[in-house]
Amino acid sequence: MRAFNIPKKKFNTSSYTRFVKPLQKIFHSIPLLESRGYRPLKMTFEDQLHALIFFHLQEHESARDLIQHLKEDDFAKECIAPSGGISRSSFSEIINSRGLKQLEYVFQSLCTQAQNVLPSKHSDLGELVSIDGSLIDAVLSMYWADYRKGAKKAKGHFGFDINRKIPLKIYLTEGNGAERPFVRSILSEGQTGIMDRGYQSHKNFDLLQDENKHFVCRIKTKTTKTILEEHTVDPNSYIFYDAMVLLGTPGVNQTQKPVRVVGYNIAGVKYFVATDRYDLTAEQIATVYKLRWDIETFFKWWKKHLKVYHLIARSTYGLMVQIFAGLITYLLMAIYCHEQFKEPVSIKRIRQLRNNIQNELRACGKNTQSDNRIVKEQTLYAKT
Repeated sequence: MRAFNIPKKKFNTSSYTRFVKPLQKIFHSIPLLESRGYRPLKMTFEDQLHALIFFHLQEHESARDLIQHLKEDDFAKECIAPSGGISRSSFSEIINSRGLKQLEYVFQSLCTQAQNVLPSKHSDLGELVSIDGSLIDAVLSMYWADYRKGAKKAKGHFGFDINRKIPLKIYLTEGNGAERPFVRSILSEGQTGIMDRGYQSHKNFDLLQDENKHFVCRIKTKTTKTILEEHTVDPNSYIFYDAMVLLGTPGVNQTQKPVRVVGYNIAGVKYFVATDRYDLTAEQIATVYKLRWDIETFFKWWKKHLKVYHLIARSTYGLMVQIFAGLITYLLMAIYCHEQFKEPVSIKRIRQLRNNIQNELRACGKNTQSDNRIVKEQTLYAKT
C-alpha cells in the first residue's frame, strides 16, 4: 500500500498536513502513474498533485510564477517540489500529457468524502444539482477552443451539489459547445437538476423521466402548453399558474410525457418553470429554482480566489488537468473549513491557513538555529 507523504521532507507543517489529510484515505487506491520509458519520472503523481494544489492555494497566476516559487520558497522547495526540482518546460510537458486519469479519480473520491462529511441543507427538497456552463478565456493558439471569429474560449459544463455547496461533475468543450447533451450525464438517478432556459429540451424532459432523473427548468414564456389538469392557486400568492401539461407543438416537438408547469411573479418578472416534481408545493418549486443561483456564487468565488482560469496549459488535456486540480483544491477547502471551524468555505479561512503555514515554517527555523542557518522570510505571491 502506498502512503501519501504529507509533507514529505524537511519541515513539519501541521496546518498543511490537516488541509490535505483527506487525500490519505484514497491515495493507496489511485491508479498508478508510471514512466512511459526507461527514464524515471521527473515528477511523480504525488509531486504533481502537491504542486497543483499549491498553485491554487497560493493564487499563482502563471506556471512561471509557480516554478519560481518552487525554487525559491523554503516551504515549497522542501515540501512541494520534486526532489531535484523541476524546470518550466518539464512541468508544462507533464501537465499537458500526464495525470488526468489520476486527478479525475481523486476528484470523484473527494466528492464522496465531502458528501459524507458536509451537512446537507434543503434535504426536504431532495438531492438538488444546479447545472450550468462557464466560459474560459483562451488564446488564439488554442485552435480547438472555437467560440467566434477573433476569439477563443473553452466551456466547462458543471454539476453543482446545492445541498452541500460543492462541485460534482465537469465536462469540457469548445466555447460554442452545446450544453443540453451533458444534462443526463451530470445527473444520477433520483437527483433533481436545476437549469435555466438555455437547457429547455422537450426530448430531454421525456428521457429524464424515463431514467428517474428529475428536473426543475425555466422555460420560455411563449412555449405552447396543452393543459391536461389545472391546479387551484391562491389569488393572493405570487404563484399564478400550476398545471399538468404537454409542452410544445403537437406533431413537432411536444413532450410525450406530461410535465408540471409552475408560474410565479417576482419583482414584476414572470417565471415559468417545468418540472416532474409532483411531491413539492408550487412555492417549493419556486424556491428550488431560486437555489440555482448558488452555482453562480461558486463560479465567482472559484475564479476570483483560486485563479483557476489563469491558464497553465493550452491543450484540452492540460486544461482538464488544471480544472480538476482547482476542483480538488476547493473540495479540500470545503472539508477543511467544516472540520476545523464548522463553516463554509471562505477566503478568511484560506488566508488564515496560508499564514499558519508561514508561522509554522518560522517556528521550525527557530528550532534549527543550532546549525547557524536562518530560515528566510517567505514571499507569498498571492494577492490577498
